[in-house]
Amino acid sequence: MAAFMPIFICGLCLLLLLTALYVLQGFKQSALKLPPGPFPLPIIGNLHLLDIRRQDKSLMKISEKYGPVFTVHLGFRKAVVLTGYEAVKDALLNTADVFADRPVIPIFHHIQHGNGVFFSSQELWRKTRRFTVAAMRDLGMGKRLAEERILEELQFLIGLIKSFKGGPFRLRCLNTAPTNITFAILFGRRFDYEDPTFVTLLRLIDEVMLLLGSPFLHLFNFYPFLGFLFKPHKIILKKIEEVCVILKKHIKESKKNINGNSLTSYIDALVFKQEEKNKDTPFHDENVLASALDLLMAGTETTSTTLQWAVLLMMKYPEIQKKVHAEIERVLGPGCLPTFEDRKKMPFTTAVIHEVQRFVTLLPHVPRCTSTDTHFKGYFIPKGTTVIPLLTSVLLDKTQWETPDEFNPNHFLDSEGNFVKKKAFLPFSTDVVVPGDLTLKVLSHQSTERDISEIFPAVPRIEAKCHVMQ
Repeated sequence: MAAFMPIFICGLCLLLLLTALYVLQGFKQSALKLPPGPFPLPIIGNLHLLDIRRQDKSLMKISEKYGPVFTVHLGFRKAVVLTGYEAVKDALLNTADVFADRPVIPIFHHIQHGNGVFFSSQELWRKTRRFTVAAMRDLGMGKRLAEERILEELQFLIGLIKSFKGGPFRLRCLNTAPTNITFAILFGRRFDYEDPTFVTLLRLIDEVMLLLGSPFLHLFNFYPFLGFLFKPHKIILKKIEEVCVILKKHIKESKKNINGNSLTSYIDALVFKQEEKNKDTPFHDENVLASALDLLMAGTETTSTTLQWAVLLMMKYPEIQKKVHAEIERVLGPGCLPTFEDRKKMPFTTAVIHEVQRFVTLLPHVPRCTSTDTHFKGYFIPKGTTVIPLLTSVLLDKTQWETPDEFNPNHFLDSEGNFVKKKAFLPFSTDVVVPGDLTLKVLSHQSTERDISEIFPAVPRIEAKCHVMQ
């Protein structure tokens, strides 16, 4: 017993020291006019107030007491939370440069080491992101070429669905098409659905996304120094390494066959940029690999998940499904595939697509970081402070949506049935979306994923059928 006494005394002293630091931090917060918030407990801060799987809902509840701008303590980390359309708009649109940086998130720092499109910061982030947007444009994104790729992949997806001959199949099968479109951009070609590389990458992505939602992974992010106690982040790093082996192989092949006059993939564009004679280029090997990994991981899961939710919601609301089906048949006719131009003639279908994204809220929040000391809404926020613009609160803002808690496509229709884009429609923050922005998303989607049972309490018993255009 005596042998443990020194350890006990040291632990007690450490606890008292941490308590004193928290008290002093509270006084400092008041002195600096930081936004108000719940008083933090030693060590855990305000984590006891959060539902680990629905952090967005917990933060919205806290905002009812402290207002649209408040401070929370996530373990030892202090964060300022912004809720509601007005606060988020003022931060991300009116003072975007101040809130442009990204905070360090331990799991992604271990994966990317500060590189890539999403989890880098400052000038590296700006240059990498600017390059990625330009590369996507040069590869035909948003143009006729992108549409042709999508329509080509749609034919393969239709063939896959037909192969089930009207029988049941897992909604995860819908993942194949959007994933292959991302792969075509990343690697320069599509994969057969049975291709070993395609199957392996799809499996690894699924497994990583599942692990990102683990409560123990969140604890690791809050207390990275306790990583030796947790397993999920170690498993994630191992699986990411398997993905990187495949990416490195394709990067190596690109370096052998690169042709500046014919860049056919994002990897080609990265390699070509890397080989420019510029000593200050940020496109070193680590950043090239991290950027390719970002596109791979981010360009798949969110689109696939949105498709699955769309199918489930059509099952839940058959009257909406019928209206969508009727509009598609009227505009396209039998045997015709949709194009981007057809959207203008299908206001109800377009409204439904937008409402799916609003209602499901795949991206509850994208953590930001202040690039300089700033005053916001009467409060002082120091440089380097983590800021959480809560997108869920924007998409459910009662001042912006008539029935925010209901699935209602009329949110995007005027009195004459015309489609109307709402200013509060910010499902993916205010960033310019590139393939990959569709899941930084994964970070927040997996950490606060919506429980299907909230909307479908008896999913196995649903008997509604969805129509598939042939």
